[in-house]
Amino acid sequence: MTDLTHFDAKGNAQMVDVGSKGETERVATAKGSVLLSPETMRLIQDKGVKKGDVLAVAQLAGIMGAKKTPDLIPLCHPLALSSVTVELDCDEAANAINIIATCKLTGRTGVEMEAMTAVAVAALTIYDMCKAVDKGMRLTDIRLTHKSGGKSGSYEAK
Repeated sequence: MTDLTHFDAKGNAQMVDVGSKGETERVATAKGSVLLSPETMRLIQDKGVKKGDVLAVAQLAGIMGAKKTPDLIPLCHPLALSSVTVELDCDEAANAINIIATCKLTGRTGVEMEAMTAVAVAALTIYDMCKAVDKGMRLTDIRLTHKSGGKSGSYEAK
């Protein structure tokens, strides 16, 4: 098993020193879903939610979330992201809104946390905007599905 890099020899938390790492293009994609009632799905699709266009606001919130990751996750490095995309898809058969976020940069550390944060913030935004009509929504399966770049190479979820 690999040593955990966010702890020093005494067990104290530390931000990893990436200063000696080479810069490479790094890409990460994460996915997740919000499960909701058919009635809530219809409201979202018909833009009938009183707070506004749920999908547009959630997309913007996800992008903002990726950019704010180091403010939310204590040991994440502030990164100069070159690209953040957040896609939301309404799956009526599953009563789910599926979220896919991809983050890119050329740098010394990966963007996995930024991609997962984008998905989580988009999902939380959907919940916030629709909770008045559907408190039973569930945020599910937030996970890394792809990572490339850096010394550890590529990862593809199975």
